Amino acid sequence: MQILKESGREALFRQSQYMMSSKANAKNDGKSIQSVDRALSIIEALSMSDAPLMLNEIAKLVGINLSTCHHLIKTMVKRGYIVYAGRSNGYLLSSKLKAIGQRSVREFNLVEFVRPKLQELNLDLREAVQLAVLRGSALVTHIRLASHITPQADPRDLTSLHAAHALATGKAILAWLPEAELARVVADSGLTAFTDKSIISLGGLIEELRLVRRSGFAMDDGEFRVDSVGYGAAVRDMSGAVVCSVGVTIPRKRASDPYRNHVARAVVECARDLSGRMPAGCFV
Repeated sequence: MQILKESGREALFRQSQYMMSSKANAKNDGKSIQSVDRALSIIEALSMSDAPLMLNEIAKLVGINLSTCHHLIKTMVKRGYIVYAGRSNGYLLSSKLKAIGQRSVREFNLVEFVRPKLQELNLDLREAVQLAVLRGSALVTHIRLASHITPQADPRDLTSLHAAHALATGKAILAWLPEAELARVVADSGLTAFTDKSIISLGGLIEELRLVRRSGFAMDDGEFRVDSVGYGAAVRDMSGAVVCSVGVTIPRKRASDPYRNHVARAVVECARDLSGRMPAGCFV
């Protein structure tokens, strides 16, 4: 009897030790966003099933109540990550995650392809250079190389996901979008007035992009930051598809007319060289 009591105490002691350790580990793991954790668990549960799952099946697998599960799934259906196959079929993953993964690989390869030429441009001009892509409605800058001379235009200060209309690298890409696609990008991202010179109307942007197409390069003149001037040009692959843009940013203090022309020519030549060597279909 005494042995049984001691065994029971030992079991309780061990249980308390496990509980203490679990709480300590939870604290050390830091804070997590419960809704994000649950949404990822739903994605993982769907990824392990060969067939669509019903709402109650997903909730049971993930360990959450039906109402919470429904709200999370409804959001992911709206964002295109989950497909609703009908009341009698349930839910399954869309191909969006796969597309994102493939796009990430393509963009990594694109960066590695373009980087040597941008480093060369950075060394030749000694100014800040950038590589940007339009991802959906957002302008994503993948390469930022800082200026080698002072005053510097810090490339980190010239980045915004919703500034395609105000940056030369963004306008260089927007200029070649179909009109309906351009309207969608503007509707999604807006036309924020970053400075007094920012273009804030669709009509004004359309006219600006007409000039970009005619000249072969884009310019931002204090439209994102009043003390910076930028030049950008689109890079195409050999099929003619616009893949990305390259750009150079200079401080307004150095932006004399002759120097502006020099920078614009250098950007266009860089984009032309990359376009002439870029295989068709690899990065789009």
